[in-house]
Amino acid sequence: MKAWRWLGLAGLAGVAATGAVVARDQRRRSHLTPDEVRERLHERLAAQQAEAQTPPQDE
Repeated sequence: MKAWRWLGLAGLAGVAATGAVVARDQRRRSHLTPDEVRERLHERLAAQQAEAQTPPQDE
């Protein structure tokens, strides 16, 4: 019976930890202006396009 209690407590701790991570991420995103979001997206797109254009180098 104690095993079920420990599993329940571990599950609750996991849910609490996940909630804390989600809340922290949401706070970080809510401080960004639309212009900052757009700038970051353009940077990521440019980096991906540059990576796709670079030919693989054999060693």
